[in-house]
Amino acid sequence: MTKKTILIVDDDPDYLFQLKLKVQQFGFEVITADSQQEAERMLDFVKPDLAILDLMMETEDSGFILSFKIKRKYPDLPVIIATGVTAETGINFSSNSEGDKNWIKADLFLDKGIRTDQLHKEINKLLKI
Repeated sequence: MTKKTILIVDDDPDYLFQLKLKVQQFGFEVITADSQQEAERMLDFVKPDLAILDLMMETEDSGFILSFKIKRKYPDLPVIIATGVTAETGINFSSNSEGDKNWIKADLFLDKGIRTDQLHKEINKLLKI
């Protein structure tokens, strides 16, 4: 059985490195990008099994835009948006209502700083492992 591949996109190199190590410890292959643009280029050549995206990168909504483009290209690919925006602004995002699902093309929102065991559980749930 081949390992599942997870794409992680974040412009914070420290967070990207730490998250990559965690996800590799779960037993997944990990590819990374440090920007929306780099991720879009990678997606022309690679279809990961799941993507974890930062929300604010080049622009305040880079994660939303990238998620939308991923879902347009690979509708079945699960997308997690991991963000610290709730802690910074108090704005809470979710994809629970139908209205939100129409414009937010993410399967799950997680606050940065999520416990490792919780992240592992959420990834496995989305990958149906």
